[in-house]
Amino acid sequence: MNIRQSLEQQLALAMTQAGIDQPSPMIRQSQRAAFGHYQANGVMSAAKRLQKNPRALAESVVAALPEPSEFTAEVAGPGFINITLTDSYLAHALSKQLLATKPTVEKPERIVVDYSSPNLAKEMHIGHLRSTVIGDTVVRVLEHVGHTPIRANHVGDWGAQFGSLLAYLDEAEASTESAQLSDLEAFYQVASKRFREDTAFAEKARAYVVRLQAGDPELKALWQTFINTSMDHGQRVYDQLNITLTRDHAMPESQYNDDLQPLVADLMELGLIEKSDGALCVFLDEFKGKNDQPLPAMVQKTDGGFPYLATDLAALRYRHHTLKANRILYVVGASQQLHLKQVIAVARAAAFIPDHVMTQHLPFGLVLKEDGKPFKTRDGADVKLIDVALEAVDRAKNLLAARSQGLSEQDSQRIAEVVGIGAIKYAELQKNRTTDYIFDWETMLAFEGNTAPYLLYAYTRIQSLIRKSSLTMTDPPTNFDLSAPQERALALKNLQMSEALDTYLDDYQANVLCNYLYELAGLFMSFYEHCPVLSAPDAVQISRLQLAQMTANTLKTGLELLGIETVERM
Repeated sequence: MNIRQSLEQQLALAMTQAGIDQPSPMIRQSQRAAFGHYQANGVMSAAKRLQKNPRALAESVVAALPEPSEFTAEVAGPGFINITLTDSYLAHALSKQLLATKPTVEKPERIVVDYSSPNLAKEMHIGHLRSTVIGDTVVRVLEHVGHTPIRANHVGDWGAQFGSLLAYLDEAEASTESAQLSDLEAFYQVASKRFREDTAFAEKARAYVVRLQAGDPELKALWQTFINTSMDHGQRVYDQLNITLTRDHAMPESQYNDDLQPLVADLMELGLIEKSDGALCVFLDEFKGKNDQPLPAMVQKTDGGFPYLATDLAALRYRHHTLKANRILYVVGASQQLHLKQVIAVARAAAFIPDHVMTQHLPFGLVLKEDGKPFKTRDGADVKLIDVALEAVDRAKNLLAARSQGLSEQDSQRIAEVVGIGAIKYAELQKNRTTDYIFDWETMLAFEGNTAPYLLYAYTRIQSLIRKSSLTMTDPPTNFDLSAPQERALALKNLQMSEALDTYLDDYQANVLCNYLYELAGLFMSFYEHCPVLSAPDAVQISRLQLAQMTANTLKTGLELLGIETVERM
């Protein structure tokens, strides 16, 4: 329970004792919230309903409060209740938090998180950055608070495009096969070009799709060679970006191939299937197109093939029946909103998932260049994600060379990897998830402002401070001295970590966590400037060192939840 929830609970009890029968009051931070000031609303509306004097009613609520050491309360204006947390409460709460384990939710759930989901026909590109980074933060936070997230990497390894890839791979000589597959992007472009320009090759490719779906063993082995190489490429990207996905989390489209025909049969038995121009479709009243015409949800094509909607339906059914998910989250681009709505609506109409299984789409915008256009190379190709990651490390290394002296080559490389990769991920997560954003190297690698380098620098500054002290911090911690306003503000911000996590979990907007960490780092810098540590008397120095250590712990935890590592020096 965070501070705000605790205050609301105590005030709700006092309001009941004062004769006010209504939901818990809304507690909001006042303009001086950084120093532990809150304001409670709800008495004014209750007084109007009860036809009582609002100030007198507010005074009765304050009188009904117990005599806690957590806060003081007083009536202000016509009937507002101002609340101030006490120093003793903050000091006690800090001591508890320093010794606390990870928070745990009251009702842990099994939550499938569908994210990253690259197409294995080619290498991962920058368009996969948002789903991968946003989704990985979701599973990290869910794990942190006690849920059981199930990582579902719904990779595209099945479909018409694999016909041309396999036909071309089949033609390649064994001696050149591995060399050609070393650059999947180039391989994909050559195969696609052959498909467009060579009629005979195109026919062969289409025939390969039929053979593959029918289970041809030789073609299946060739397909598996391509998939293995593609997965290796993807894992290299995940490892470079510190993403928690592994091959064990891959739940490819091909996994559901055997369930597609039975799925269509089930829909037919339920009377949900209609033929439309030879294709098998589901028509639901809530989906209308132009002129109020019903939009089809196609589950089988005219040629007998299965579109993405059928595969996603099978995956959804699998996630409920086999994975036993309580909730399913889709970290998928905003352009897929209609598609996912249809998938979920058909699944519910067919009772593939029950009403108590929650589904939620977490859409996101595009990554753009400085000119506001999609991020492409000069020749129009997608920018490979591994190239972006490696460039980030190189740029960070060049910046650090001018700032840091005396680092070994090994240390310099390691710090550059943490700073560079952290900068990419933080720049992504610091933006509102639903909007497009400009990919700007200069901004994301800056050591000033709301950036990963700034937060990492704040963390290393604390570690340097602790190393320089000759005192040993006590365990359990001593009472904190919060006499300076900067100490009090920093203490309170540390205690609001759980509130930031609760707010994040409302809609999985990572910018909430980023802004919290940025404010925490800024308050530490102010504390560092106004509250001498190493020159303070021993008792004060220990208190301030403990407060600094708590801040470091909070920064480290918060960055880890964002998938960003830390270093001890920079």
